[in-house]
Amino acid sequence: MTSLNFDDQDSVLRSITDAPPTHYTLKIESLSILTKVSLEKYESGEFEAGGYKWKLVFYPNGNKNKNVKDHISLYLVMAGANTSQNHWGVHAVFRLFLLDQNTGNYLVCQEEKERHFHAMKLDQGFDQFLSVKAFNEASNGFLVDDTCVFGAEVFVSKERSMGKGECLSMVKDAVMYKHVWKINNFSSIKTDCHESKTFSHGNQQWKIQLYPKGKGSFMGTHVSLFLALADPTSLPPGTKIYTEFTIRILDQLHQRHNYSKANFWFSASKPEWGWYKFMTLGFFNHASMGFLFNNTCSVEAEVTVHGVSDSL
Repeated sequence: MTSLNFDDQDSVLRSITDAPPTHYTLKIESLSILTKVSLEKYESGEFEAGGYKWKLVFYPNGNKNKNVKDHISLYLVMAGANTSQNHWGVHAVFRLFLLDQNTGNYLVCQEEKERHFHAMKLDQGFDQFLSVKAFNEASNGFLVDDTCVFGAEVFVSKERSMGKGECLSMVKDAVMYKHVWKINNFSSIKTDCHESKTFSHGNQQWKIQLYPKGKGSFMGTHVSLFLALADPTSLPPGTKIYTEFTIRILDQLHQRHNYSKANFWFSASKPEWGWYKFMTLGFFNHASMGFLFNNTCSVEAEVTVHGVSDSL
């Protein structure tokens, strides 16, 4: 192997060894064809080390996603991980190998410190593993007869659960949805809570809850009104839905509607929000007010979902 002038990279250790890689060897023949068929990268099959599955990913002309030029890129990637479980983390020390076929020795690259693999960072490695010029130089023995050989060693040092987290996704240009609920034969309602048909908005099912005789300590004095998730048990644990909503009872005579407005984070543990004292029963039942007219009541809800927060 001729003298190599490596690019200075912080925390990258390079060495030469005659010991082959312990865990995996990747041999690529007819390498030039990869470029001819526009294959930007090659992913190896999976291999096991330290109780986990891994694979090598090789970019013969550099990782364009990282704006790498004039270098080959080589990475170790955690394979088969469940990316929906973001609370775990695996710390590992790894070494990536490139065989000098002239001498049988290996060029080895490794980080000074152990690396942390987790659901949002499944790959670790080297953007500038080696310059294309040094890789192609025949006297270095890395590419012989259009063939090269890579390898990997992975030693898991520890694994641990990460702290809980969440991801908030706000809705750009959120749209308001209006639902009108007409209740006929109001006096025939026998249940404490009367519910509207469900309606869809923001990828959720909603309903309006009306308590004609009031709810809780306000039973017998007020009409109570709430907006509720129709199926809160379907929400994943930790999911919250930030919602702006207005509920009104329509004045059918004078168009002087009675309404209340709120912002609330709906979730499986808090599936409803509204007003125990929405309107006094005396005011609601007074014939001249128009809220209960010809034994009919009209309730209207305007709902806007502004964002969703999910657990990480």
